[in-house]
Amino acid sequence: MNRIQLKLKEDKKLLSLYFTAGYPKIEDTRTILSQLQDSGVDMVEIGLPFSDPLADGPTIQASSTKALQNGMTTEKLFSQLEGVRDEIHIPLIVMGYFNPMLQYGVEKFCKRCQEIGIDGIIMPDLPLAEYENNYKAIFEKYGLLNVFLITPQTSDGRIKAIDNASDGFIYMVSSASTTGGTDGFSNETATYFERIASMNLKNEQVVGFGISDAQSFQDATQYQKGAIIGSAFIKHITAHGASSVSDFVKQIR
Repeated sequence: MNRIQLKLKEDKKLLSLYFTAGYPKIEDTRTILSQLQDSGVDMVEIGLPFSDPLADGPTIQASSTKALQNGMTTEKLFSQLEGVRDEIHIPLIVMGYFNPMLQYGVEKFCKRCQEIGIDGIIMPDLPLAEYENNYKAIFEKYGLLNVFLITPQTSDGRIKAIDNASDGFIYMVSSASTTGGTDGFSNETATYFERIASMNLKNEQVVGFGISDAQSFQDATQYQKGAIIGSAFIKHITAHGASSVSDFVKQIR
């Protein structure tokens, strides 16, 4: 069973952290991964920086720009992650955009992910139909879970289609905004969380966007299995450096 699926079976609310590979410094990727694991984080999303993102807010965009200036590339990231499973046992997910994956070669990309020990991929701009018609078999061949996003505007019919196509978790975007665009949740967002929970989907849901502290983590996981923090963590390591990871995690739980 995939490490993500095993983690989702644990009787706890899951904390997932996102960081941009190659930021703040090009060789910080492995340092941050190790510290996140040692701090008790359940899953990690490794951001593959891209110059033209769709869902990332200004904080993550700036970190991606800096990482690209540092020299981060797809091949560089794979090189940095060689042997990572000798020391990291928590689920690892690569989050990026489809253009770099397509340029690298989808099957070659997936094969390298399997060789390294990556468990899942998040590509917000890879449409469901395109995935099912052209890439699902490749992802499955290399044991990779594809994680789809839903938002408050996603129809019930599409949510059920995404649920049917998924085998891990559904990434529940909390609002119609980019990452880091909101702090805390409105009553409308709470109603959205309850609505999705009442649909009794076969896949667990993990909430992203708008989570920055212990209170928003607790609010996001009242009905859902876990939550993802990205921009607030990037701000923390921007201010305090890659060696300060545990200080941030302690603030969340």
